[in-house]
Amino acid sequence: MILRCIQSSGSSGTVALGSAVMADLSTRAERGKYIGYAGIGIALGPTMGPVIGGLLDHYLGWRSIFWFLVILSGVCFVVIFIAFPETCRAVVGNGSVPPASWNRPFWAFCVRPSRFCDEQGTADYTTIQQLKRRPNPISALLLATQKETGLVLIYGALLYAGYMAVISTLSTRLTSRFGFNSIQVGLCYLPMGMGSIRSRWLVGRLLDWNFRRETRLQGMTIQKNRQQEIENFNIERARLAISIPLIYFASLCIIAYGWVMQYPTALPGPLVMLFFTGLTTTSAFNTLHTLVVDIHYQSAATAAAASNLFRCLLGAGATAVASPLIGAIGIGWTATFIAGLSVLGSSALWIVFQQGYRWRQELANKEQRKLDQSTP
Repeated sequence: MILRCIQSSGSSGTVALGSAVMADLSTRAERGKYIGYAGIGIALGPTMGPVIGGLLDHYLGWRSIFWFLVILSGVCFVVIFIAFPETCRAVVGNGSVPPASWNRPFWAFCVRPSRFCDEQGTADYTTIQQLKRRPNPISALLLATQKETGLVLIYGALLYAGYMAVISTLSTRLTSRFGFNSIQVGLCYLPMGMGSIRSRWLVGRLLDWNFRRETRLQGMTIQKNRQQEIENFNIERARLAISIPLIYFASLCIIAYGWVMQYPTALPGPLVMLFFTGLTTTSAFNTLHTLVVDIHYQSAATAAAASNLFRCLLGAGATAVASPLIGAIGIGWTATFIAGLSVLGSSALWIVFQQGYRWRQELANKEQRKLDQSTP
């Protein structure tokens, strides 16, 4: 169990890193699309993992799964070591400032070392982002103390917990009802995973379209390829106008999945509902994640880490109670209960929709007063 915790801490850190890189490379006007693309890798895990794991377990035994993970993580490490550039705005600014030698990818020393030398004086050092505060190991937890961020994080965790309750019980339900082996069970995860992957294109474009629409309504002009500040822009309205309808659609899909699994329907019924559950639930969670990154652009990795922390904790709890709950009241009523919690909890998002912009302005004014008082 200790080794699995270490494995989890390493793999989950890449999610926060990926969100931070997307925040560095994209503007808010196009961030929904790029975070959606970055999330495809996360969606591939629940899609391909059960299939690959089922094949390995069936033919080579369960230990082969861990050898596969060693090889896969080793390949990923080599690719990152060779090709991954530094994007942190506090280090390279808008990308024109050369990073320190220890902060460069390996290919920079072998192929194009001149790219990291400012011989022509084109580096714009004014774009280097100044950190507002020192690094804090509990900064992810501190984000939850803010009214707006706390509500979004907690509700996002609740939504993810319902998703995990479906995923974690799927294998046992398929085995008990259809008598499937590990390979057949793994293949049944594909519809849900494909829905999750498809959501990345759907929700990314919806978020960017609604951002452009809201800028017109709120009288703000989008400057292409420029990171615009949102002190006077209601980003909460732009993001949650997409999130909230998706949450209600996801709740309906979860209810439908539960009841088609409750009764002796043919296999295509549950598989179709798994596809739409993956599509809508992942889309809704992705919009909330984008909002958290938007609000905390200068600490995107911390915001992503906070999101991971809360959703994984609540997801683990949902995994523990899902099977006993199904045994007690049946999968149909369990799905109805999960969807009911999502609908009731969405009131938190309506509060953010109405008050989040004002709360963010109040917090910014409070921090500015502290900064003015500390400046001699």
